[in-house]
Amino acid sequence: MIEKAQEVLELAEMKMDDAVSHLQAELKTYRAGKANPEVFNSVVVNYYGTATPLPQMSSITSPDAKTMLIQPWDRSMIAAIEKAIMDANLGFTPQNNGEVIRINVPALTEDRRKELVKKAKTAGETAKVSVRNCRRDAIDALKKLQKEGLPEDVEKDSEAAMQKSTDKFTKKIDEVLAAKEKEIMTV
Repeated sequence: MIEKAQEVLELAEMKMDDAVSHLQAELKTYRAGKANPEVFNSVVVNYYGTATPLPQMSSITSPDAKTMLIQPWDRSMIAAIEKAIMDANLGFTPQNNGEVIRINVPALTEDRRKELVKKAKTAGETAKVSVRNCRRDAIDALKKLQKEGLPEDVEKDSEAAMQKSTDKFTKKIDEVLAAKEKEIMTV
């Protein structure tokens, strides 16, 4: 029975870690005033009738802090890629020379920075809710195990350990958010 309680805790910690990883991946797509090719991960292009993520159909590089180059593997798709970038509303104006699409990254306005911080905090709160849901599910599973014969003191100790894990991951989320907020607000 004690092994099952340990499995419940480990599974919950893995799910909490996944929530933090998901938050970090999502925050990477927020542009913070400097060229970051990952902002295009969510851009989807109509590639001969198939919705295809931009990184799967082109090479995206950042030669300097204010410029990004998108080199499609199929040059006939340049117009479709430009349209997808405009439709994604990322705040970029693509320019092409027939071979590559050049994007100059404009400096963020103060309002846009505040909007991005607010969006990041919302994503962070969603991650915290996910962590708390993992805790709740684990505690429910522990209570169920107690009814099946798990000693009460082991169940209470496991609950305390689960709370410690929850606090640890919540703190980690706060640290990730603070770092991203600092990056966004730095001019």
